[in-house]
Amino acid sequence: MQTLVVPIIPELPRLLHAAPSDTSWVITATLLAAAVVTPIAGRLGDMYGKRRILVASLAALVAGSVVCAVTDSLVPVIVGRALQGLATGVIPVGISMLRDELPPARVGGAVSLVSATLGVGGAIGLPVAAAIVEYADWHVLFWLAAALGVVCLALVVALLPESPVRAQGRFDVPGALGLAAGLVCLLLPVTKGGDWGWTSAATLWLFAAGALVLVVWGFHETRVAQPLVDLRITVRRPVLFTNLASVLVGFSMYAMSLTLPQLLQSPAATGYGLGQSTLAAGLALAPGGLVMMALSPVSARITARSGARTALLVGVAVLGVGYGIGLLLMSEMWQIVLASMIISAGVGIAYAAMPALIMGAVPVTETASANGVNALMRSIGTSTSSAVTAAILANMTTRLGPAEIPTEHGFRMTYVVAMAAAGVGLLLTLAIPGGGVRRPGGGAEAPAPAPTSVPASASAPAPASTSAPEGTSVTATEDRHTRTKKGNAP
Repeated sequence: MQTLVVPIIPELPRLLHAAPSDTSWVITATLLAAAVVTPIAGRLGDMYGKRRILVASLAALVAGSVVCAVTDSLVPVIVGRALQGLATGVIPVGISMLRDELPPARVGGAVSLVSATLGVGGAIGLPVAAAIVEYADWHVLFWLAAALGVVCLALVVALLPESPVRAQGRFDVPGALGLAAGLVCLLLPVTKGGDWGWTSAATLWLFAAGALVLVVWGFHETRVAQPLVDLRITVRRPVLFTNLASVLVGFSMYAMSLTLPQLLQSPAATGYGLGQSTLAAGLALAPGGLVMMALSPVSARITARSGARTALLVGVAVLGVGYGIGLLLMSEMWQIVLASMIISAGVGIAYAAMPALIMGAVPVTETASANGVNALMRSIGTSTSSAVTAAILANMTTRLGPAEIPTEHGFRMTYVVAMAAAGVGLLLTLAIPGGGVRRPGGGAEAPAPAPTSVPASASAPAPASTSAPEGTSVTATEDRHTRTKKGNAP
């Protein structure tokens, strides 16, 4: 969904019969909806069932895709893209479900694999979308998205069991509304500041309102029994610094998606552009997604042997090296492909390590909520990256005929900023305490979750209980894992 409309961004004003400043809402609506929904979907999954939230998220994806597919007007497309953004809730909920359903020894590898699919979907989606735009009507993009959403929805309904893990209490409606309002006020000027002006009254007032709303929201969250986001857990050092590092990794990752396609498609007459078509540019970046998938087992092995913190360090370091190589090698097609593959390798390793760090530091009944906050941090990183990269390229331009295009120095500056973000992310990762929990057999294991009670009919003895945080529910998940390992599990 993030890369679905990238190939048609320049054509949106013509396709939707609207001004460029208005059609930018097609991108902004998705980013805002995704940022707002991730922590909320995570909490709802913890309280009411992760499978239910997966079904609701995929239903929103299908509905939004169909709305976009049947219209040529701006407002319905914005509504549809917002619904597609709401589907982002599948990410924290899906990753968290792995912890509930799998034996601990298999969680690390599964989390790494699922995390890697984030990059794979974006990298493969770009050339597929470019090919559709080049050879078919643009509405086919959304019909394809709807069809894929229906397939995923059917598979979830038919094959995926509901997680037995539940958090007790009522859903924090005021907390959800306050967080949504604060994030919209904060992220809206980040994404639209280039159009409105960074010192305009609207931009400054929204920034101030966002800061105020989030401060009041934080005060509320510390006063309720079952908060939307448990800030006491969020400020734990492993969680806090992992989330801060996630902002920087998300920033660096998205800079590649915005910069490299433009560099590849810049006219060769500039002396630095490669003059590639939209389809060729998408195909050049596709290997990066495959690299992410291939390296997901590597991240799991690093986590198993040395801890998730070490895996995140390796990923962020490789990410920074990739931008350094890209800064030096950007004159040939193969050089761009090489840089994108190295950057993607770093993103894949880092993205796979983040959920392991989060799950190793929170109770089992807070898994989806905590992963939702982590996904939110990555969304903030990507939104900020979009604004910063666009501002750099828009302010460093040269005229070629009637068009204004980014200069070579502008492209290099985006590399420098992304590399600096990776460097700060590396320092934040070093501040994460310890090396993470490890298992000799592979895969990261979270610390002991909330105590579990086992039905009387269970054939295996219940594991020893530990004291649990107040308000957590009791489940038979660990006992099921114990019986699985004693039975026929590999």
